Amino acid sequence: MSVLVTGDGFPLAVQVSGQMDGPVLLLLSGQANSHVWWTGLREAFEDRFRVITFDYRGTGSSRGPVGEWSTAGFADDAAAVLTGAGGGPAAVYGTSMGGRVAQFLAARHPDLVSRLVLACTSPGGVHAQERSASVRRRLADPVLASRLQALRELFYTDDWTGRSHLFGDPAMSAAESRAHLRASNRHGAWELLPQITAPTLVLHGSDDHMVPTANAALLAGRIPHAELHLHEGRHGFFDEFAGEVAPLIKDFLR
Repeated sequence: MSVLVTGDGFPLAVQVSGQMDGPVLLLLSGQANSHVWWTGLREAFEDRFRVITFDYRGTGSSRGPVGEWSTAGFADDAAAVLTGAGGGPAAVYGTSMGGRVAQFLAARHPDLVSRLVLACTSPGGVHAQERSASVRRRLADPVLASRLQALRELFYTDDWTGRSHLFGDPAMSAAESRAHLRASNRHGAWELLPQITAPTLVLHGSDDHMVPTANAALLAGRIPHAELHLHEGRHGFFDEFAGEVAPLIKDFLR
C-alpha cells in the first residue's frame, strides 16, 4: 500500500498488484466500501494487468475530515491516482457506485481512460430508475442483522453459499457512511454520458433490485457505441458468477 495526498490534502490509500509492467486496470468499488470489495476478484486480472485500487475517502486507510463528498469528487480522486501511477490511458472497471464514479472519470478525463466497464450501476438523476420503496425500507432497517439479510438477498441468488466482501466497510463512522450515501444518491451524469469516448461495456444482473436492471439499457443507449450485456444474477452478479463475468471483461479489455 502507498499513500497519495490529493490537492486538498486528503491522504488516499492506494493498492497495486499484478504485472507491474503491464497495462493499468483501475477497479472502482461500491458505496461505503474500501478496496476489500475486490478481495477474490482482482486476482482474475493480475495475470495481465497492473491492477490498481484505492480506498475512497472515509473508507479503509483513507481517513480524514468528512466533507460533502460526491461521485464527481471521487472521480477526481481516481484521476489523481491514475496520474500518480504514471498517467496515460488505463482500463477502468467500476461497479455499483464505482460505476457512477467511472462515468465522471471517463467523461471529464478522457485522456486517462482507454476502455470502460460499468457494472450494476445507473446514470442517476431524474432519468434513472430508482429502487423501490420496499427495498429502501429494508436497507434502512434499524436492526443490523435485518439489513445484512436484505443485502444478502439483494446481492446474491438463493443458490449462493459463499462469503461476501461487498456489504460495507465496518470501520466507517456514521458520518462517513451518511456522506457516502449522499454522494451516491446525488449522482447525476446523464448530460455528460454522450461525452464518453472510451469503448464501453455495460454489464448488469438480470434480476437486480438494488440498482434496477433497466438502468443498464439507459446507460448503453446514452453512451456512444456502448455494448450491453445482461448476466443472470442480482446486484452482486459479478462476484457470484465471477468465473463467467471476469473472462467476458478480459475479452472486452483485450
